[in-house]
Amino acid sequence: MEVRASVGGMTTNAASPLEQVTCCREVPEHHEAVDMNNTGLRPGQLFDDRFLITDVLSRSGMATIFKAEDRLNQNQFVALKVPHLEYESDPGFFSRFQREEKIGLELRHPFILKFIPVEGQKSRPYIVTEYLRGCTLAHLLKAMSPLPEKDALKIAGLICEALQYMHQHGVIHRDLKPDNVMICCDGTIRIMDFGIARDFASRRITRVGASPTMGTPDYMAPEQVKGKPADKRTDIYNLGALLYEMLVGVTPFRDENPWAALNARVTGDPVAPRKRNNNLSAQAEEIVLRALQRDPAARYQSAADMKAELESVEHVRVTGLADRLQEPVPWKPGLLQRPLVLAAAMLGPVAIGIVVMVILLVRKHAGAP
Repeated sequence: MEVRASVGGMTTNAASPLEQVTCCREVPEHHEAVDMNNTGLRPGQLFDDRFLITDVLSRSGMATIFKAEDRLNQNQFVALKVPHLEYESDPGFFSRFQREEKIGLELRHPFILKFIPVEGQKSRPYIVTEYLRGCTLAHLLKAMSPLPEKDALKIAGLICEALQYMHQHGVIHRDLKPDNVMICCDGTIRIMDFGIARDFASRRITRVGASPTMGTPDYMAPEQVKGKPADKRTDIYNLGALLYEMLVGVTPFRDENPWAALNARVTGDPVAPRKRNNNLSAQAEEIVLRALQRDPAARYQSAADMKAELESVEHVRVTGLADRLQEPVPWKPGLLQRPLVLAAAMLGPVAIGIVVMVILLVRKHAGAP
């Protein structure tokens, strides 16, 4: 039986929204293999006198996610996100970790990962969320790419619902990508990872892991590359890049040189989707290219606006965006840029956004395109 509910002014099928999405039928339960020797906690260990560790789900540069039984909640399975010990004493990281939990606990939507509150004093910092069976959209795209147009538009529409709810509650995700979208075995979907999410009231920039200052390079909006403030239209761009990949099979600005890819998104437009997949409709191409406009004012101004067109693709007016695309300016590091690139390579990916912003400022004052 289909159960429908109204959330944030939008009506959603919370029971099994992916039921009619062909590519999401019989989704496998998948998680990456993790070296148990570097996880800190081990299966069989009782953590904080409450959580019995049963498995290791994933490990990033800054935290490990464990599967555990919650002994205080009928032994239900949960996921624990535990930062590595070397980061727990970092005040900046601890503050960001607390803000991630705060944002997660305030959001209650069927398409957003559910955070579980823990009362009392914790022995160390950690976050508890619902445990999800399934695989990430990234894993699905490795198995099947590109996705059928109808399926890709449906998934994007569900993500729009989650984004609209987040934006109505003052939260910008800022790192929407296939790795942060979970396709669940029960036919549901979740937006995950609020590690660099930001509420409108906060003016602080969040950095986390190997992500650049404001997102992941393949999906970053031009304003993120330039170091400008992000808003809800930044999430629209991120979703546009994700939808482009679902429909085409590659990200909008694919280049082995990350500097060239970042330069391309601020100086030009991606290749028209139908040139890479001629089975796409002109209407689907129009939606993607509007979401990927370099000027935020030219994009969809809300996730609800984008969702409306995704659900009525046959009525989308084709304005010829694909005929007005501009070639990106070629990336040619000059004498000043080379040491900056070298310094960024030594400091790691976090320096990308800062260095690109400096180079763009130098080009602007020098009169270069």
